[in-house]
Amino acid sequence: MNFMRRDFLLALVLLPALAPMALAQDRRDHERARVALEAGEIRPLAELLGDVERRFRGRVIEADLDRDDGQWLYEFKILPPNGRMFVIEVDAATGALLRSRGQVQTRP
Repeated sequence: MNFMRRDFLLALVLLPALAPMALAQDRRDHERARVALEAGEIRPLAELLGDVERRFRGRVIEADLDRDDGQWLYEFKILPPNGRMFVIEVDAATGALLRSRGQVQTRP
């Protein structure tokens, strides 16, 4: 049996087993975010999304919350009208822009 076919079949067999692990990780991430919000360590995602949409051109297509060296960060992937996605990282407590990747498009 060729390797690609074997790998594909293996993936099909393992996929149902991995799905519950992914759901458990999503629940842990949600719980982590809820605890941080209740502790006043981060602003609500809805507020930060509003800020991002007012400051940058495009539509937020993904948002991830991470903790890096004790600081909560949101990473937003934004798809502007020109179709060239860019990524911004903001402080989850203040909304301050920390880093960006790609051709950032701000609103006037």
